Amino acid sequence: MRPRVCFVVDSGTDVRLVEGMAERVELAIVARRIANGREISQPPRQTLNVDVGPDGHVAFAWFLARRWRRIRRQSTVVIVQGYGPAALVANTLGRLTGQDVRMLVCSPVEAYYRSRRAPDSRRRYRHLEFRAIAAMARINAWLGQRYVALSPHLASVIRASGTRRPIDVIAVYGVDLRIFRPTAEPVPTLRARLGLPLEGRIVFFSSRVAPEKDAVTVLRALGILVAAGRPVRVLHLSGAFREFVALAESIGVADHVVAGDAVEPYAPLADYYRASDVCVQASREEGLGFSPLEALACGVPVVASAVGGLLDTIKGGDTGWSVPVGDARAMAEAIGEVLDDPVEASRRTASGRAMVEREYDRERVFEALTERLVHKEVPH
Repeated sequence: MRPRVCFVVDSGTDVRLVEGMAERVELAIVARRIANGREISQPPRQTLNVDVGPDGHVAFAWFLARRWRRIRRQSTVVIVQGYGPAALVANTLGRLTGQDVRMLVCSPVEAYYRSRRAPDSRRRYRHLEFRAIAAMARINAWLGQRYVALSPHLASVIRASGTRRPIDVIAVYGVDLRIFRPTAEPVPTLRARLGLPLEGRIVFFSSRVAPEKDAVTVLRALGILVAAGRPVRVLHLSGAFREFVALAESIGVADHVVAGDAVEPYAPLADYYRASDVCVQASREEGLGFSPLEALACGVPVVASAVGGLLDTIKGGDTGWSVPVGDARAMAEAIGEVLDDPVEASRRTASGRAMVEREYDRERVFEALTERLVHKEVPH
C-alpha cells in the first residue's frame, strides 16, 4: 500500500520533487501562498491536490492548524518544509495526536539569512528576525520527530540546533539521468536552435537572484574576463532575470549577458546546459546545489564556491573547480582554466558525472525517500 503523504510547503518547492513524490505516494499538498511567485516552481504535468493558504508565515501556520484534523484523517505521514512556524504547528500537533511528522530541510535558513549582511545585498537584515529564526530552529529540534536533510552539510546544520532526532540524508529529487546527459548534437546547432550567440564562450549561471547566491561575484568575474579580451557571455535563466540584467548594467557588463525567464527543469533546461562551455555557482551559502550536478550530468564543467553542500560535490582537482566565496578574480581564473584546458576539463567533468550517477540518480533517491516514509519513528 502506498504511503499517504501530506506535504506542507512553507516557502515554495520544486516541481520535480512533487511530481516524483506523486508517482510513488498518495500526495496532498498544503502550501503557503507565495506573493508574486509560485508555490510550485513550474506547472506540474499531472493534476495534484493542492490547498493554498495565506501568504503570511504565522497566518499560514494557523491555516495549517485549522486543517489538521482532515490532514490527520487523510495522511499516514506529514512532511513539513523547513523549521519555521508551520513546522512548529505540525510538530506540536503531531505530538498531541500521534501523527508521524518529518521536517524536510533543503537549505541552511540561518546562513541564508545572514547573507543579507553582504554589502551588495538588496534585502534588509534584521537582527531580531534572525534571532527568531534561530530560536524556531531550536524549538523544532526539541519538538520534532525526524528530519530529512538534502545533504550531509545540512545534517550537520541540523545537529548544531541541538537535536538528537534521526536525520535521513536524501537528495530529494536527485538528477534525472534520462534527461540530464551528454548529447551528440553539435553545440553550434544546439545554440542556433535555442537562439543563443554562435560566437564566443558561454558561462551558464542558473541560480536565482538572492543574497546567498551572489550574482554580483559572477558578474564581476565576467567583467575581469571581458577586460582580458576573452569573448565570454554569461547566460542566466530565472524568474528574476530582469533584476540580473539590472545588476549587470550597474557593473558595466550588460552587453555580455544573455538572460531570460526560467525554463522547465527537464529537456529545455538540459539543452541550455549542453549549449554552454562551463556552469558556475557562486553561492555564499548552499545546502547542496543542484545546478552543478545537472551540469556535470550533461557533460559540462563546473566552477563553484567552496562552501556548504558544494564542498560535498565540487572538489577541486577531481569533479570541478572550487574557489573562495566572493572572490571574483579566483572565479575568473578558474573559468579561464576550464576554457583553456579542455582535456583537464573533460577529465574532471567525467569524474563528476560518475559521482552524480553513483550518488544522485533520481530513481535511487526517490526509492530511498519512499522507503523512509514507511518507517515510523515514535517521538520520545
